[in-house]
Amino acid sequence: MSTSASTPPGALPPAEEVFAFAREEINRAATALWPDADIQPGVHVPSVTGYVQHIAVDGCELYAKHSFLGISLVSLLRGAAGDWAQVQKDQQDYIQRPDALMQREATQLRLLAEAGRPRVCTVAGLAGGVLFTEPVAGPSLATLLLQRPEQTAPLLDGVLAELHHFDRTPVLAKMRAHAVIGERSIAGTFLRKFNGLSGSLYLERLGSDRCTADRARVVEAFTTVVQRLRRQRATLPSSVGSLAYGDLKPEHVFYPDGIGGRPVFIDPGLLGASSQVDTAKLMSRTLLLAAATRPSPQTAGHITDGIEQFVEQRMQPLARDPRARQVADVRAKWLRELLVLWLMDTVNIMTTYLSAPAALPLPATGLELLNRAAKLGGLLDEVSAHLTLYADPHKVFGQALAEVTAVIS
Repeated sequence: MSTSASTPPGALPPAEEVFAFAREEINRAATALWPDADIQPGVHVPSVTGYVQHIAVDGCELYAKHSFLGISLVSLLRGAAGDWAQVQKDQQDYIQRPDALMQREATQLRLLAEAGRPRVCTVAGLAGGVLFTEPVAGPSLATLLLQRPEQTAPLLDGVLAELHHFDRTPVLAKMRAHAVIGERSIAGTFLRKFNGLSGSLYLERLGSDRCTADRARVVEAFTTVVQRLRRQRATLPSSVGSLAYGDLKPEHVFYPDGIGGRPVFIDPGLLGASSQVDTAKLMSRTLLLAAATRPSPQTAGHITDGIEQFVEQRMQPLARDPRARQVADVRAKWLRELLVLWLMDTVNIMTTYLSAPAALPLPATGLELLNRAAKLGGLLDEVSAHLTLYADPHKVFGQALAEVTAVIS
């Protein structure tokens, strides 16, 4: 077990010691799995969730993924799991548990590989709470969306087509009992973060390490949006009988055989949830990707037009539902649920970035979004206000996309 004698009892976990601990655990796990191999640690991959690092084993490149107690690095460094001595002690017990996060993620990848659809990255090994996976070649969905924005709709639709009915395979039925990753729930994360007094304090501290002149404006905007969305939680879809991929983001989908081939997925977070969760997260993260890259007005228009087409395609099967007496009402309900989930997911990730300690390296997209936090907070304020005021979600959706196009370009 790693120790940190230099840190006094009761002190918040120091980022440098947290990262050193994770690197040591990764090296120990790699040595346990491949005792006779030449192991060369690589660079750290910035993340707000867990510690991710490149590593070479006998010249073969792998990703090593380490999780502290199944919580985000932001929460850990803010003291959510106690002081550093307590975290180290609890971590040794945590990695022995069958429901440890990396254990569940490895189980999901192996079951998905057995099912054969969707295609997923290969598990190279699991030891000491560290998951090793093989990299996937080819461009990511994020890259393709920026290179070919006019193909946004078919690209996004193709991703969800790979997940169509994947939860009905016999192999994946095993997952429901012991390997779901409920931590990836959009609504669950939102309600956990913004619950009661702790949620209010969390919002008040947003941007304390990351914002300067616009901090008061950012806090006000996100506080207002959270209050509105909490009142909308009764509209959220049921998760009964469904399985969502969960952590579906443009940077988690790759095309090793080119744009015409079947995609390969990484970092699953399968959980019991409506399929709208996947649609909402893909929509949310695509728009944030665009906001971070600040595309031309033409490119921004292509992306938001593609999002509109993509959502319309997702609603089409509702017209064929024999249980639907009023198709228009069913579509309106579905779209309102989607809008709430989209806003919740965007709030979840933006507030995570805003609450990250200065010592925690953020991915490039996160850094760019922080620079635009005030504008994005204003956008969320406008859309959530429309969602509260207007009964017709189609009107809200159209207005939202027009506002998004103006903000992200």
